[in-house]
Amino acid sequence: MEPDWLSQRAREAEAAVPGGFDLSECVREPIHLLGGVQSYGTLLAVAAVSGIVDTAAENSGALLGVAAGDLVGANVLEVLDADDWAEVLDATTGEDGTGAALPVVAGAGPKRRSFDVSAHRREGLVIMEFEPREDSAAFHFSGFYQGIRRALARLRSAGSVEDCCRVAVRQVRELTGYDRVVAYRFDGADGPGEVVAEDVTEGWEPWLGLWFPATDIPPQARRLYEENWIRVIADVDDPTVRLYPRVRAATGTPLDLSGSALRTVSEFHLEYLRNIGVRSSMSVSVLREGRLWGLIACHGGDPVRLAPEVRSACELFGAAFSLQLAAIEERSRADALTRSGGRAAAVAELLGADLETSLVRHAEQVQELMEADAVLLMRGGRLTCAGPSVRRDVADELGLRAAELLSGEVWDTDRLPEMLAKGTAPETTRVPGMTGEPGTSPGSHAAHESAAEGPGTAEESGSAGGTGDPDWSGGIPAGALLIPLRPGDYLAWLRGERPLPRKWAADPSVPVRVGPRGERLTPRGSSEVFRSVTRGRSRPWTPQDRAAAGELWRMLTGLVLHHADVLGELNEELRMTNTDLDSFAHAAAHDLKEPLRGISNAATFTLEDAGDSLDDRSVARLRTMERLAGRMDELLNSLLYYARLGRAGLRRRELPLDEAVDGALEVAGPRLAEERVMVLRPPSLPYVNADPDRLDEILVNLLVNAAKYAADRPDRTVTIDVENVDGPNGAGTEQAVVVRDNGLGIPADRQAEVFDLFRRLHGPGDHGGGSGVGLAVVKRIVERHGGRLWLESEPGVGSAFYFTLGEPAPPSEPA
Repeated sequence: MEPDWLSQRAREAEAAVPGGFDLSECVREPIHLLGGVQSYGTLLAVAAVSGIVDTAAENSGALLGVAAGDLVGANVLEVLDADDWAEVLDATTGEDGTGAALPVVAGAGPKRRSFDVSAHRREGLVIMEFEPREDSAAFHFSGFYQGIRRALARLRSAGSVEDCCRVAVRQVRELTGYDRVVAYRFDGADGPGEVVAEDVTEGWEPWLGLWFPATDIPPQARRLYEENWIRVIADVDDPTVRLYPRVRAATGTPLDLSGSALRTVSEFHLEYLRNIGVRSSMSVSVLREGRLWGLIACHGGDPVRLAPEVRSACELFGAAFSLQLAAIEERSRADALTRSGGRAAAVAELLGADLETSLVRHAEQVQELMEADAVLLMRGGRLTCAGPSVRRDVADELGLRAAELLSGEVWDTDRLPEMLAKGTAPETTRVPGMTGEPGTSPGSHAAHESAAEGPGTAEESGSAGGTGDPDWSGGIPAGALLIPLRPGDYLAWLRGERPLPRKWAADPSVPVRVGPRGERLTPRGSSEVFRSVTRGRSRPWTPQDRAAAGELWRMLTGLVLHHADVLGELNEELRMTNTDLDSFAHAAAHDLKEPLRGISNAATFTLEDAGDSLDDRSVARLRTMERLAGRMDELLNSLLYYARLGRAGLRRRELPLDEAVDGALEVAGPRLAEERVMVLRPPSLPYVNADPDRLDEILVNLLVNAAKYAADRPDRTVTIDVENVDGPNGAGTEQAVVVRDNGLGIPADRQAEVFDLFRRLHGPGDHGGGSGVGLAVVKRIVERHGGRLWLESEPGVGSAFYFTLGEPAPPSEPA
């Protein structure tokens, strides 16, 4: 059973039925393992290699002249000619698993007669189904062939999906003679279905435009419809013929009849068909890219046995119908691409390298491209929204969807709230019903209403909706269409909710009723149509919308790649410039030290040799010259060291942060003790990946700063710890080392300055002096590691310096 296929409301409704009724029984039922066939034919399952009969229908004695118990274990040649058996083997050989149909004369002794045999392979067995052909029922091929040709020609002339469906139901009814034929389209792979075309005999109530719940055709039935093009029930009152043996010794289960045309029918479905006055039915699958798009469903008021040629023709017609639908959709996409290309190009011209700015500036044109209510851009973790605001978690969920897409792939939904709710169905609002048609399901597999598709309990008067402005509540749009730009980035168009009116074939609030004769299921209404308004849906996205989005993606990709090339060139120029600046700073600092040393020595020697003969003013000037030369030398040493940081490589490794803190305290500890600053740290700090020597410099500088700028208070502290912080651009969390003191603090308007080279917020001699290089060095080391450095500070409260160390670069491949 599909775990959550039945809604909670459906379960509550079934519990209210007198005596109880388990709606999930139908969903759990293994309809391919029911162990029986319809009685108008018989079945043999034969080992392909040996020809030994593995399983036989219990009516084989009546139709083939040998009882099932005698046939099982015997060779199939007892009832089938060797040439016919060889032809069956040859016709069913192939990787595509295609079945075969052929006329044979089979049986033992006086029971030999003409049969139409349908054969296919499954689990190493050749499953043959024998349908007697009466001599009086000779098939007239020429007239039938002309009918098929006309049907296919009319189908090819259909220019739209609606026309195609109308032609299909009319032609299938002409071919088969059923009283009602409808085209039934599913709303999504697991959703309810709508009757979109119908051809019905006079006196039968019309179903055109009615919706039927998803549980009418549960998941296992849908899978079989995808595997088999056609399913026929000749007579709902036909007694099921059991298989012998009931359970195969080789598998411990009944014979798998997934591909069988004679497969018996679920009692749920038979009961339902009887209740609506149907004696025979046929369903032809309509597939789109291998998935079930819908059904051509047929109902008869009397038993109908279709000749194998008619069934084959209907199967062929179903395949042609599927191909024609695909061709129409492809043509629509091509036309949409042609129409939307110029509009997409016009919008692409408005979007420059700065997508965020240009999107806001030209939001109206970008929205009009898709007739959207809003546009959302996620780029580098930053959200830009033009239109109603969108919740961040909704934007992140769309980002996850975009990350799964291939390059150039377009993703869309018209039921985003349903998707965000992890598969719960959209809320609907019930409108009291009007007199109309009976509650019945075309080609359904069971007769029960799922509240997942049915209306809710809130009353809504007047029109069933579908008009007016779209609703946008709680920051959640109802529809979204997006294109990925690069990993983590996307552009999305959003639409608000537009309530969707639906006519249901019966009261969807009563999924189960118990019949007066003890039957478990009855029709879900006698002469009423129930109108509902489905909520949480937007106006659907069209092929033209998707084509325009794909074309815009192509144009934006070219734009982004162009700007990426330009940015790459600029980055390379910047790298070369920085390298030149580092080299210049290193050379300048080194070369200036020599003349500076000469100036300092000249002043010192003059004072030593002629100090006694100089006046006080001259001596003071020489002393100033010495002091300034010393200060200049200190600055040049700092500049020289700072330049070396840009030239030296990193030797990263995993090391315990506790060990790094211990080493830093050996240097900074005495200064902290001198200023009476207590060091606080947790019992254990984690490992980090860093260059040990450079990490030591970071910690020493930050700890010495805590000592220099300690506040005038008795409880002076500095704390070293590790915290989890938000990553850059909202990309999860990351680990940051924090050095927090309760010192003087830094005013908010000066905090950015502290990381500038040679910038001090106090006088040269205040708070222990210094060159103003320490924090610039810290910043450069952190950036060399690929990390971030920032501070949080408040005057009179203290400062907290945070830094991360980035991720180590992957090891280079050996040459």
